[in-house]
Amino acid sequence: MSIDAKLDQVLRRHEELAARLADPALAGSADFVRLSREFAGLDELAGAVRRRRILTRELEDARRLAREAGQDAEMRALAEDEIAALASEAAALDRAVRLMLLPRDEADDRSAILEIRAGTGGDEAALFAADLYRMYQRFAQEMGWRMTLMQASDSDLGGFREVVAEIEGAGVYGRMKFESGVHRVQRVPETEAQGRIHTSAATVAVLPEAEEVDVAIDTGDLKIDVFRASGAGGQHVNTTDSAVRITHVPTGLVVVQQDERSQHKNRAKALKILRARLFEQARDQASEARAAERRGLVGSGDRSERIRTYNFPQNRVTDHRIGLTLYKLDKVIAGEAVGELIEALITEDQAARLAMLDDEAAA
Repeated sequence: MSIDAKLDQVLRRHEELAARLADPALAGSADFVRLSREFAGLDELAGAVRRRRILTRELEDARRLAREAGQDAEMRALAEDEIAALASEAAALDRAVRLMLLPRDEADDRSAILEIRAGTGGDEAALFAADLYRMYQRFAQEMGWRMTLMQASDSDLGGFREVVAEIEGAGVYGRMKFESGVHRVQRVPETEAQGRIHTSAATVAVLPEAEEVDVAIDTGDLKIDVFRASGAGGQHVNTTDSAVRITHVPTGLVVVQQDERSQHKNRAKALKILRARLFEQARDQASEARAAERRGLVGSGDRSERIRTYNFPQNRVTDHRIGLTLYKLDKVIAGEAVGELIEALITEDQAARLAMLDDEAAA
């Protein structure tokens, strides 16, 4: 189906929904709620399509005026200025309309669970995991999101063997999802006496936050153990069974939570993390096409895929999926320029999906 045919279909459906929603008999019903959501989802696209078609007519009129201006240089100049302005707006609308036609991941609007684990490299990998955590923490602050530590396993030198955080805000997952994968660091560790560069890695996973309605967890499928917490938290955690380990028996997923003094709070946090992991697992299993699309664009999001290298001696960061290199690692790791990498990934993803849309329309 051509893009024009798809847009005609959108306009017809938008008009049909407007007529149905105007029926007083529908007010307050479940159908009214469902149709209202569909109407709201089409409203921006329908408005853009109508404006684009008005621009087409205005451009034709402006071009006709330019032709008819003849020797009137002033009139022709005015017409050409109008043509340039209308053409610019039309081009921007064309891209916006095509982007709105792309299949949309409903999870993009959600908050997210961020998981960072130290990989190869021992203590240096744990220190790098802590650097990544602080990088995302500063980026979240810059974006106006709220980032809350949920779980942390400290290393001996002050890094993280594993750290889990919740990032709350509109569109967090949509902006952060391409951060999933292996992040590699090349630098001289503080413990290296001879100044040799070491390579180590940390794994990042970004999961869309799941609500209870998204994932039904049967309590019979859970094995819940409580035990005495260790590490940070003060004396209280070391004298009561406040830590919680939840095992989801059907999948073998295990979540341990001990950061809170309250067993109830630890259990709630563990269930939130488990729900997010089960939700992402179900999304991947339900859509082979989605997984294939992710592989074909800017990366699979698989935790084993090496996506980025941070080279400290050269102040260089390279994203291997799109071949982008920035010589401002200091600003990236400080959270100031990580947005440049994320924006480039989103732009590349959109360009690839627009090309797929054009190919489908041409077929």
